[in-house]
Amino acid sequence: DPLQLELATSSKRKLRRFVVIDEVVDELYGSKVREYFEENNVQHKILALPTTEETKSMDLVLNILQEVQNFSIDRRTEPIIAIGGGVCLDIVGLAASLYRRRTPYIRVPTTLLSVVDASVGAKNGVNFLQCKNKLGGYTPPVASFLDRSFIQSIPRRHISNGLGEILKMALMKHKGLFDLLKSHGKYLLDTKFQSYSGSTDHGDAALQTTRIAIETMLEELAPNLWEDDLDRLVDFGHLISPELEMRVLPSLMHGEAVNVDMAFMTYVAHVRGLITAEEKEQIIQCMRGLELPVWHGGCSWPLIKKALMERLKHSGGQPRMPLPTGLGVAEIFNDTSEETLERAYKLWVRD
Repeated sequence: DPLQLELATSSKRKLRRFVVIDEVVDELYGSKVREYFEENNVQHKILALPTTEETKSMDLVLNILQEVQNFSIDRRTEPIIAIGGGVCLDIVGLAASLYRRRTPYIRVPTTLLSVVDASVGAKNGVNFLQCKNKLGGYTPPVASFLDRSFIQSIPRRHISNGLGEILKMALMKHKGLFDLLKSHGKYLLDTKFQSYSGSTDHGDAALQTTRIAIETMLEELAPNLWEDDLDRLVDFGHLISPELEMRVLPSLMHGEAVNVDMAFMTYVAHVRGLITAEEKEQIIQCMRGLELPVWHGGCSWPLIKKALMERLKHSGGQPRMPLPTGLGVAEIFNDTSEETLERAYKLWVRD
């Protein structure tokens, strides 16, 4: 903000920023962040923390809040900045929502998953009693700054992980996005979602893919930001995966657990007659092409039943099961029988 910079440089008011950064991101980019603040004469505190599913707890939120209190930020004009993956953004969002009842914050996602998922919408939260995101709220950031150049420093598996959430939106809402992933998935993995001007075969597949994924996510979230309506297509892949992810931690990343859930639900849709055998195969082959797991030994029949019971508690007594009814189209179903689920499970395990 040029006006704020002018105020700072004229010494009328010293700009101050409190930053929480994931410790791995800090090793890669921390010196650049500090240099930026120093060059712009911004007083700053940078708190580097281990932000993983295992550390995603109220203890870490309280740790952040203690440091915020020590730094003493202005309630409205000095937003807290979160730089990191989805866990970091979730934790900082919750801390900001609690401090003085609501302190503005800014999201700077550094992984593909957080660019297309955690940076979009209003949710924040932490794990509690071995349950994923059991504590949290809805406090949107004042801004999200998306820079795909961060993605070039993350491992290939993390990019596949983000592609799981992109595929979710493709299957639920956008056949064109599904076709993009089928045609350019390996290229996106190889180039780590960077844009290259000389690629005539692929165009700017990275920009197109991220833009469509975010736009379709926003279309779903914006009219229902506080989840007053519990029928949500964005819950595809999130009926079984919360239970699975926490049970097998840390062997599955979030997008991988989501994909295992989506693979099973693809079989459910096929058994119900909602999609053809060819469509089912196209979906599973696309998942494999994106180097995502389509099955996991931890996803047992008892776990699925337990997860769906939890889903009933979470969703007002109805399963509200999003299922594909074609490629890029979907509906919510409340009438899937246990017999259908078990038949789908046996076919899935067999394949």
